[in-house]
Amino acid sequence: MTYEFLQEYWWFVVSFMAAFLVFFLFVQGANSMIFNLGKTPEERRLVINSTGRKWEFTFTTLVTFGASFFASFPLFYSTSFGGAYWIWMLLLFSFVVQAVSYEFQNKLGNILGPKTFQVCLIINGIVGPLLLGGAVATFFNGSNFVVEKSNMYASLQPVISHWANASNGLDALLDVWNLVFGLAVFFLTRILGTLYINNNIRDEAIQGRVRKELLINTIVFLVFFLSFFVRTLLKSGFAFDPATRTVFMEPYKYFNNLVEMWPVAVVLLLGVMLLLFGTGKTLLDKNYIKGIWPAGVGVIMVVLALLLTVGWNNTCFYPSNVDIQYSLNIRNSSSSETTLRVMAYVSLILPIVIGYASYAWWSIDKKKIDRQEIREGDAY
Repeated sequence: MTYEFLQEYWWFVVSFMAAFLVFFLFVQGANSMIFNLGKTPEERRLVINSTGRKWEFTFTTLVTFGASFFASFPLFYSTSFGGAYWIWMLLLFSFVVQAVSYEFQNKLGNILGPKTFQVCLIINGIVGPLLLGGAVATFFNGSNFVVEKSNMYASLQPVISHWANASNGLDALLDVWNLVFGLAVFFLTRILGTLYINNNIRDEAIQGRVRKELLINTIVFLVFFLSFFVRTLLKSGFAFDPATRTVFMEPYKYFNNLVEMWPVAVVLLLGVMLLLFGTGKTLLDKNYIKGIWPAGVGVIMVVLALLLTVGWNNTCFYPSNVDIQYSLNIRNSSSSETTLRVMAYVSLILPIVIGYASYAWWSIDKKKIDRQEIREGDAY
């Protein structure tokens, strides 16, 4: 295994984890619609108990995603997580609030009342996907950071990278296209959330509301996503010369990447088709409750393809808007060859982890959630 292969391999692994993270955001999507899907306290507890069985999957994947980035591309980790820390801190704080809300909303002595914590779950359902989507959009649109590797040898302040302004990442939310993609991710999670609830809860009242929410969120998602996607294909992208490592703007870079890496384009197309199939069949067939599976696999494929498009084929996956020569790619931001090689062997256990997670999911979902379970007290 060459160093270049290991760098590309680890970008694939990180992208794969990110794709699963976006899929697991169905928890946030469903939580953002607690009052839309549940009109009574009992119905809202049904929704919350359904997502409450899965929120650990999302949080664990988020932490693993961050740890993988730290180990494989530490310069990106220090630049983004260390420089744009407000975005990531707000994201993590919203997930902490989520965990507390699940555990305490129906505890004895809760003087704030269940609805307060339910509102906190809704806030996490909105803020989490929006911030994560906005952060990922900077992979295409760039961020305001400076990288000076010569500072590594400075005795007083050996800081390699820093943010170019005092916003520490919040300026990403001032870019309209970052917000457009953040909103696309938000409405995508709501699509996945409705499909998951439709599959996981056995209740006619809630299932009867699913299709209305699914239709509305699908239409809005398509508007935001297609706007961002078409604009991305037509814009110039951040490319680098592998020989000189010089960064330059290449017209239609991301479109060219899909053409030159046609298997990635095929994965993207198949993912879109699966997402539309799962959504469309659920809308047209009221007895179809398995839409979460084709749609979920489709989302994983689409996110994986998008991230491979922005990271492979001599592309800078974290561009700098201060000076494009500061932009990061898989060549100039990765760990050493030894580190990547050792981690590559460790990553071979990934199929076992996925298998265990699949078994845990199956064990949890052997019985559909219904009102009897809520009345018996086995619920959040």
